[in-house]
Amino acid sequence: MKIDGISQAATPLPVDNVPARFPQEAPAATKSPKEDWTSFHSDSTSVQALTTQALKSPEIRQGTVDALRESINGGQYQVDPGKIATAISISNG
Repeated sequence: MKIDGISQAATPLPVDNVPARFPQEAPAATKSPKEDWTSFHSDSTSVQALTTQALKSPEIRQGTVDALRESINGGQYQVDPGKIATAISISNG
Protein backbone atom coordinates (compact mmCIF):
# COMPACT_ATOMS: atom_id res chain seq x y z
CA MET A 1 0.00 0.00 0.00
CA LYS A 2 1.30 3.42 -0.84
CA ILE A 3 0.47 6.40 1.30
CA ASP A 4 1.22 9.68 -0.44
CA GLY A 5 2.37 12.66 1.53
CA ILE A 6 4.13 10.78 4.31
CA SER A 7 7.88 10.77 4.56
CA GLN A 8 10.41 10.15 7.27
CA ALA A 9 11.27 13.84 7.27
CA ALA A 10 7.67 14.83 8.06
CA THR A 11 6.91 17.28 10.84
CA PRO A 12 7.33 15.61 14.25
CA LEU A 13 4.09 14.54 15.84
CA PRO A 14 3.03 16.42 18.97
CA VAL A 15 2.40 13.25 21.02
CA ASP A 16 5.23 14.03 23.43
CA ASN A 17 3.73 17.42 24.19
CA VAL A 18 0.35 16.06 25.34
CA PRO A 19 0.03 16.05 29.13
CA ALA A 20 -1.13 12.83 30.78
CA ARG A 21 -4.76 12.80 31.80
CA PHE A 22 -5.65 11.48 35.20
CA PRO A 23 -9.17 10.90 36.47
CA GLN A 24 -10.42 13.72 38.62
CA GLU A 25 -11.34 12.89 42.16
CA ALA A 26 -15.05 12.37 42.69
CA PRO A 27 -16.80 13.42 45.91
CA ALA A 28 -16.46 10.74 48.62
CA ALA A 29 -20.18 9.90 48.50
CA THR A 30 -20.09 9.09 44.76
CA LYS A 31 -16.74 7.32 44.62
CA SER A 32 -16.90 3.70 43.66
CA PRO A 33 -14.87 1.28 45.78
CA LYS A 34 -12.51 0.57 42.90
CA GLU A 35 -11.95 2.58 39.75
CA ASP A 36 -10.19 1.22 36.69
CA TRP A 37 -8.60 3.48 34.13
CA THR A 38 -5.76 3.48 31.68
CA SER A 39 -3.88 5.82 29.43
CA PHE A 40 -1.78 5.28 26.35
CA HIS A 41 1.50 6.92 25.55
CA SER A 42 3.26 6.83 22.24
CA ASP A 43 6.67 8.38 21.89
CA SER A 44 7.97 9.82 18.64
CA THR A 45 10.51 6.99 18.28
CA SER A 46 7.73 4.39 18.21
CA VAL A 47 5.69 6.42 15.75
CA GLN A 48 8.72 6.94 13.52
CA ALA A 49 9.57 3.20 13.61
CA LEU A 50 6.01 2.26 12.62
CA THR A 51 6.02 4.88 9.85
CA THR A 52 9.30 3.52 8.51
CA GLN A 53 7.94 -0.03 8.58
CA ALA A 54 4.77 1.03 6.73
CA LEU A 55 6.76 2.90 4.10
CA LYS A 56 8.94 -0.17 3.48
CA SER A 57 5.88 -2.35 2.81
CA PRO A 58 5.34 -3.18 -0.85
CA GLU A 59 2.67 -1.20 -2.64
CA ILE A 60 1.19 -4.42 -4.04
CA ARG A 61 1.43 -7.77 -2.24
CA GLN A 62 1.99 -9.71 -5.43
CA GLY A 63 1.94 -13.14 -3.74
CA THR A 64 -1.52 -12.48 -2.32
CA VAL A 65 -2.78 -11.13 -5.65
CA ASP A 66 -1.42 -14.17 -7.54
CA ALA A 67 -2.95 -16.65 -5.05
CA LEU A 68 -6.33 -14.93 -5.26
CA ARG A 69 -6.19 -14.82 -9.05
CA GLU A 70 -5.34 -18.55 -9.17
CA SER A 71 -8.19 -19.37 -6.79
CA ILE A 72 -10.69 -17.41 -8.88
CA ASN A 73 -9.47 -18.90 -12.18
CA GLY A 74 -9.62 -22.42 -10.70
CA GLY A 75 -13.20 -21.95 -9.50
CA GLN A 76 -12.18 -22.43 -5.88
CA TYR A 77 -12.93 -18.92 -4.63
CA GLN A 78 -16.17 -18.89 -2.65
CA VAL A 79 -18.05 -15.70 -1.91
CA ASP A 80 -20.20 -15.68 1.25
CA PRO A 81 -23.01 -13.15 0.72
CA GLY A 82 -23.74 -13.08 4.46
CA LYS A 83 -20.18 -12.02 5.30
CA ILE A 84 -20.31 -9.31 2.63
CA ALA A 85 -23.62 -7.99 3.98
CA THR A 86 -22.27 -7.98 7.53
CA ALA A 87 -19.10 -6.17 6.49
CA ILE A 88 -21.11 -3.55 4.62
CA SER A 89 -23.49 -2.97 7.53
CA ILE A 90 -20.61 -2.70 10.04
CA SER A 91 -18.67 -0.24 7.89
CA ASN A 92 -21.74 1.97 7.44
CA GLY A 93 -22.23 2.42 11.13
